[in-house]
Amino acid sequence: MQRIVIDKPYVPVPPYRGRAWARVLAWYMPRLLHKKFGVARIDCLHADRLAGSIAAGHGVILAPNHCRDEDALVLGSLSRAVGRPFFIMASWHVFMQDRLQAFLLRRGGAFSVYREGIDRGAVNTAVEILHAAERPLVIFPEGMISRANDRINPLLDGTALIARTAAKKRAKDNPPGKVVVHPLAVRYRLQGDIEASATKLLDEIETRLTWRKQSQLPLLERVRKVAWALLTLKEQEYLNEAQTGDAAGRLARLQNAILEPLEDEWTGGRHDQDAAARVKRLRAAIVPDLASGELSEAERQRRWRHLEDAYLVMQLWNYPPDYVADNPTPERIMETLERFEEDLTDKCRVHGELHATLTVGTAIEVATGRESRDAADPLMVEIESQLAGMLGLKVE
Repeated sequence: MQRIVIDKPYVPVPPYRGRAWARVLAWYMPRLLHKKFGVARIDCLHADRLAGSIAAGHGVILAPNHCRDEDALVLGSLSRAVGRPFFIMASWHVFMQDRLQAFLLRRGGAFSVYREGIDRGAVNTAVEILHAAERPLVIFPEGMISRANDRINPLLDGTALIARTAAKKRAKDNPPGKVVVHPLAVRYRLQGDIEASATKLLDEIETRLTWRKQSQLPLLERVRKVAWALLTLKEQEYLNEAQTGDAAGRLARLQNAILEPLEDEWTGGRHDQDAAARVKRLRAAIVPDLASGELSEAERQRRWRHLEDAYLVMQLWNYPPDYVADNPTPERIMETLERFEEDLTDKCRVHGELHATLTVGTAIEVATGRESRDAADPLMVEIESQLAGMLGLKVE
């Protein structure tokens, strides 16, 4: 389990408003991205759309999809293209990995939001940034890393709440101002020999499973065989035996088998919504007392086991059942293998060079009110529609 839950009282990390560090980090970022993440090239498309909103004095939200750890860092290229640093809302846990990372993140414009509860301070900070229109504000509306560049997770309404609150404040200014949202599609393409990279990683995974290397099989068949093996191992652990049926049904049964006992204890037996929302509710119920330092060691260990189970559910949920169905792209194959590796080792390594493309969507002017709360939020619908279009996906 990666360190995404912090068992300490939340201490907000405020935005750093100096610009000198942002310029230094913008100069250094391409080197870091290449060395740590394999990102060798970044192209920015339609940056003029963002530049136009900045020049008009609008409060600006950038709303990117979120598929890889390096997403926030590649945005530095867009920042340089428009000549303006960004502020970025980032989960508090990323500031708690090590001191150097926390130092650099904050100097690069990131400030914290607490995902295990309602963080009104972070919301107010975001609204103030937009009201002042001092810099574009980056909010990842998925709220988590999907690990799948060809998938958009359900978007969280917090983006709309922040945008509308700021729009109301700007509308009262003299002269009145606007808030706009630019969806931002982040797309990664693999460079080099996919067959060689995938084969090397499959060899390692199969060895870890105590198998002989399955090199006699076609690449895609090897990937699917490993997928079924890993799923079966978890079914045997939690359900005592391998299940039958298609991938979607088996994944759903396993997730429910893990979540429902936890929900019966921690969230009053609520089993509604998708896995991400259910896990978020569980964490909000489990973590506060864990962070208080007042629990016995036995109870702390019990709660950590529950959080580890919830973490596994999120890992399972991030496997779209049909992601490597007929004729998958090389990127889909490598993303799937990288998820296998992460689930087995808790680490994500570089397996070849990447070409990142950032495509800025058209500005969506934020209305100060919402006509109906019965239907999906129109602002979030438009953000998702533009992201899907720029990524070449269908909106589900």
